[in-house]
Amino acid sequence: MNRRFFLRTGTLASAALTTLSLAQCTSGGAPADAPAAGAAGPPAPAPAPAAFALHEATVADLQQHMQSGKYSARALCELYLQRIAEVNAQGPTLRAVVETNPDALKLADALDAERTAGKVRGPLHGIPVLIKDNIDTGDRQQTTAGALALVGHRAAQDAFIVRQLRAAGAVVLGKTNLSEWANFRSSRSTSGWSSRGGQTKNPYVLDRTPSGSSAGSGAAAAANLCAVAIGTETDGSVVSPSSVNGLVGLKPTVGLLSRAGIIPISATQDTAGPMARTVRDAALLLGALVGEDPADAATKGSAAHTQSDYTKFLNVNALKGKRLGVEKSHLTGTSPAIALLQQAIAALKAQGATVVEVEVAKPIGVLGEAEFQVLLYEFKAGVNQYLAGAGAPVKSLADVIAFNTQHAAQAMPFFQQETLELAQKTDGLASAKYRAALAHSQGGARKILDNVMKANRLDAVIGITTGPAGCIDLVNGDYSSGLDFSSPAAMAGYPHLTVPMGQAHGLPVGLSLVGPAWAEGPLLGLGYAYEQATKLRRAPELRGPLAG
Repeated sequence: MNRRFFLRTGTLASAALTTLSLAQCTSGGAPADAPAAGAAGPPAPAPAPAAFALHEATVADLQQHMQSGKYSARALCELYLQRIAEVNAQGPTLRAVVETNPDALKLADALDAERTAGKVRGPLHGIPVLIKDNIDTGDRQQTTAGALALVGHRAAQDAFIVRQLRAAGAVVLGKTNLSEWANFRSSRSTSGWSSRGGQTKNPYVLDRTPSGSSAGSGAAAAANLCAVAIGTETDGSVVSPSSVNGLVGLKPTVGLLSRAGIIPISATQDTAGPMARTVRDAALLLGALVGEDPADAATKGSAAHTQSDYTKFLNVNALKGKRLGVEKSHLTGTSPAIALLQQAIAALKAQGATVVEVEVAKPIGVLGEAEFQVLLYEFKAGVNQYLAGAGAPVKSLADVIAFNTQHAAQAMPFFQQETLELAQKTDGLASAKYRAALAHSQGGARKILDNVMKANRLDAVIGITTGPAGCIDLVNGDYSSGLDFSSPAAMAGYPHLTVPMGQAHGLPVGLSLVGPAWAEGPLLGLGYAYEQATKLRRAPELRGPLAG
């Protein structure tokens, strides 16, 4: 999840921490969001892995391969599994995947037999997909949220979205690493690190953060370890890793996708979402995941807002006549991402959009402490409920805290668990403090966004998703670029799409598009038109540190 609310509440001294963090970078250079220096060079190339047959292949490409007989679903899985073996645990050691599915090839064989018999379930038939390790699979794979306390836990059944995925014909290829407990363990954690999976790396520059908490899904999809991946978000955990890994990421409206079978943080902000290399692939994956689920009350009535095929919104002329509000605080400063945003605005205008300046980050930023309180309360309630019904070795949040304390050398070698401890101290969802915080956080964010969009007649609000990736720093933890734009949509429960808008020093930066509730289709259309007009995604080259 996004860490900005920690920064706002003062648990990290941002400027001092940034200075300390830089000392831990292998490059020893300026932070990724600093202005370009004349002497700065490009990232040093790492030894190139062998050419990959499915490099940058889209879902449509893979379907064409299977339809033509060039590859079977089994062959696709074998190729991706070989790719995972070469760059995940060996070579650059991305550590994006914590476990591959021992039944993947058997599942692929069954789908190949269906194709031979004339049955193709849809556009995801036979497509290998990686999913985040906080999403239940009722198979031989574990579901641990990256925590040693949950190692050995195998869910009794699939999460609802996994059932939907399997019904669509996709092959669950494996589980991806994440920031432990979806980055809700410590105020100074390192994104992409878990006690189960270690530190995930950014495939663009290997000593840079892959961002969290869906770090493994982001790095895996970017580095072609799968065709598409699924992440989860509470505040930033889909869009931020998508941004720094050069991906398209969509955080849907809360309630569009069921959360049943997903290890929770927040009942009011959590959602899964697609992460892909193209807008079309993200749209295809989204269409397979939607559906009302009696086990998740938030999805009740969502059928009126869902589409089985979101690709119908993908129109290269979708920006024509649209009004977009750009976050004005993202237009000034020293980050190289600002120049990329200015270029994006020019491209949007060239496609027929009107762009006006708006302000949402500052008024919503004031709500950060209330958001944090909401998450503390909901985390304790949600995790206790999940663990009580799971076959995990721990049965409550208190058990998790005790396990980590007893196994501190292995579970907490770099940072502690003060966020878990704060959550444990909360007194239940009936608390007046919780209800007041929720009204302030969610209600306030919705009011701000709704008013800005209505007053300016906007189709979407745009901004910089997050600045270029900072350095991985296990000693001091993450530091912020100050440009993150996840909180408005996250706190309101509204949809948020990020699309690649270029690179700074070889580090990708995403363009955010935030819309009103249930506007996933129109947002995908806007993102597609921008993507097709600019084509700014570049595949990672698994490069070493930035040269000073």
